[in-house]
Amino acid sequence: MPPDQYVQLLIEELRQKHHAFPKGHLDTVYFGGGTPSLISAELIVSILNELANHGFTTRPQTEITIEINPATVDPKKMELYLKAGINRFSVGAQSFDDRLLKMVHREHNAEQTRDTLRLLQSYKVNYSFDVLFALPHQTLDGLKKDLDEVLIFDPPHVSPYCLTVPEGHVLTKNRPLEDEQVEMFDLISNTLSKAQYHRYEISNFAKPGFESKHNSLYWDNSQYWGLGLSSHSYMHEGPWGLRFWNASSIGAYAEQIQKNREQKFHSAAANLPSEQQEFLQKHQALTDFCHTSLRRAVGLHESELKARFSEPVLSQVVPQLKLFAEQGLVENYAQNQWRLTEEGLVLSNQVFAGLTYLEGELR
Repeated sequence: MPPDQYVQLLIEELRQKHHAFPKGHLDTVYFGGGTPSLISAELIVSILNELANHGFTTRPQTEITIEINPATVDPKKMELYLKAGINRFSVGAQSFDDRLLKMVHREHNAEQTRDTLRLLQSYKVNYSFDVLFALPHQTLDGLKKDLDEVLIFDPPHVSPYCLTVPEGHVLTKNRPLEDEQVEMFDLISNTLSKAQYHRYEISNFAKPGFESKHNSLYWDNSQYWGLGLSSHSYMHEGPWGLRFWNASSIGAYAEQIQKNREQKFHSAAANLPSEQQEFLQKHQALTDFCHTSLRRAVGLHESELKARFSEPVLSQVVPQLKLFAEQGLVENYAQNQWRLTEEGLVLSNQVFAGLTYLEGELR
């Protein structure tokens, strides 16, 4: 589907569902999911304009982020982005090693990444740099070279991600062994910490004041609305919250939007089939709370857990936290406040598995 037709579908979705959300100033706007910088800047601007037309306004302090890949922006696009209020850029660079970039099917090369970073620096804008590690044939020395070059550019925000692929995928072959992946994780953490980056979430490091507002929405139980193909949303509906999501195929998405063209919905999930929405149950909400709290540097506060879920639930969670503390994976770093240790950051999946609750398990 041509980009202009897709954006018209997205705008039509906005027209149908805007009644379901409170109007006013937006804290964040995020253009992502794919590579939005591949389409014309005018189309991105049209979405911001349509949001404003329906009462969703932005201010200078609104964080407006767009994901970009190297070699997909130029000065003309940058001028249009900045004029529209876009003030944060998330660069999907991954690596400065051309061999690794080809292996993970990236279209750009390292020199194009450097050119894009120089462009961003010339405009003195806020941007984030994505680093991918645990790639096939990647070495500790190679990762160190990537990090050294990242620090030359000194981005305000760095997001390191461990390559995640399904078992049996071609990229599972020749990956670093688990012990070396742990060493890579430690290398990233130590390198960025020495360079005055603060880890505020497992996979996010920032200079002071440059933490992502948008990312934080997912971790502090805030509401968010996703527009477009495959987008996810979360609302404070029902006792424990409502998740809903759009179709993942363009055909199904277009069909759902077009069949409701003349309708206006006061519940954003009203026209979605049951398989595209889920009212959370208490055990699911508790699981989300435990996981998202411990992903963040501020950790899990017992007072917040008790206020949201009750004293009996707190008394069920704390013994598990104490058990992980005995194993050196979490620590009670302040009065009734828990966070992952350095070892726990590496073995976070083990901690999260122990804090995953099933139906019927809660008191």
